[in-house]
Amino acid sequence: MEAYDCLLNRRSVREYGKGSISEEVIARILTAAMYAPSAGNQRPWHFVVIRDRASLDRIMGFHPHAGMLRDASLAIAVVADATSEKFPGYWVIDCSAATENLLLAVHAEGLGGCWLGIYPREDRSEALARLLGLPQGVQPHSLVAVGVPSSAHSRPERFEPGKIHREKW
Repeated sequence: MEAYDCLLNRRSVREYGKGSISEEVIARILTAAMYAPSAGNQRPWHFVVIRDRASLDRIMGFHPHAGMLRDASLAIAVVADATSEKFPGYWVIDCSAATENLLLAVHAEGLGGCWLGIYPREDRSEALARLLGLPQGVQPHSLVAVGVPSSAHSRPERFEPGKIHREKW
C-alpha cells in the first residue's frame, strides 16, 4: 500500500466480520509498531496480544467504549516499562507513536483497528494492569482492537487550510 494512501484512508473500525489473523500478520504489525520514533531511542514499549475471548469480554466490563471487542479478532495492549526511562514522562509520547504505527500497519494489512484510550484514566490503567498481570513499573498506555472490517469505509475530507500558520499564528 502506498504511504499516503495508508495515511489518508485509515479509519477507526468498530465493526468486524468473521476471520482470523495469522501470527505472521501480527508479527508484521508489531514490527511496524516497534519502528516508531522514541525520545533518545529508549523504546519503552511492550505489547500484549490478547486473543482470549474471556479477557476481551472483561475489558468491555471496565472500559465504557470497548464494545467493538465483542467481534474483534484480538486486541493489542501497548504498555511501557517506565522503570527504564532515560527521559521521564516521554513514555506517553513514545507509546502514542508506536500505537499510531500499529494502527497504520493494521490498515496496510487490510484489517481494521480502533484505538481505545487507557492512559491517563487510572481506573482503566489499573484494571488492564490487573487483567494482564503487568509487573510493577509497567504502565498501560493504549489498547487497539483488531479485526476484519465488516464493511468498506470512505475517506471524509479532513484537510483544513485554516489550521495552517506560517512563521507566526
